[in-house]
Amino acid sequence: MTFGVKRRSLSYRRHRPDDGAMSLREHLREFRKRAGIAAGAVVLAGIFGFIASDSVIAAAAHPLLELHNGNEAGLNFTRVGEAFDLRFKIATTAGIVLAAPVWLFQLWSFLVPGLTKRERRIGMLFVGLAVPLFFSGAAFGWLIVPHIVVLLASFAPAGSTTLLTAIQYYDFLLKFVLAVGIAFVSPLVIIALNAVGVLSARSIIRGWRAALVIIIIFSAAVTPASDMLSMGLVALPLCVLYVGAAAWAAVHDRRLARRAAKVLTV
Repeated sequence: MTFGVKRRSLSYRRHRPDDGAMSLREHLREFRKRAGIAAGAVVLAGIFGFIASDSVIAAAAHPLLELHNGNEAGLNFTRVGEAFDLRFKIATTAGIVLAAPVWLFQLWSFLVPGLTKRERRIGMLFVGLAVPLFFSGAAFGWLIVPHIVVLLASFAPAGSTTLLTAIQYYDFLLKFVLAVGIAFVSPLVIIALNAVGVLSARSIIRGWRAALVIIIIFSAAVTPASDMLSMGLVALPLCVLYVGAAAWAAVHDRRLARRAAKVLTV
């Protein structure tokens, strides 16, 4: 019995060098384990999304009930399997979004052993800020998209019927919500570039005109409505986030300048 334990320990040392590095086989085993946990979480969340798809479809179609210009609007299924396809898309989206904390944690745990202490700190800061910013942006997009749907559908003449394909309508809502969510994460790119020394706070502040143009173009691209209100609803929080990123960069640069001054005085 003791001999077996010694053989296992010797085999373990043979695969794991003295510096603590993992062998290729151990890396593959670790990846398979964490990928399995992440996939299981996505599947479970997807099953929940499929069960709750009726509520999601009802919430997505609710803006169509707010039309008051005398025309009728509703979701339509033009193929036999389109209703199932829509529910499957909802389940897939719910699986990826609701299980995000699990698969992000598994991905982070897999990458951490190969990162330096500074890279871990920056990565934790980035993920810790990116996740709540993305969900805040997605929630904000979900709140303003009914206004856009009502505005676009209201251009139909009185007495007409607006026939919307369910799949295309869901894709429209999903792309808009995801675009706004990703846009809310974009200031982190500025923060990351400042953290690694590529952009200074002064450069960020001086480039506010170019940033404003980019924000306006992006807002016009993700809001199919042609009114200024919809564009403003998207552009305003992005401008606020850009100012916040510039303020963070200014504080970071001052901190680095103080450290450099202390080093010189010593």
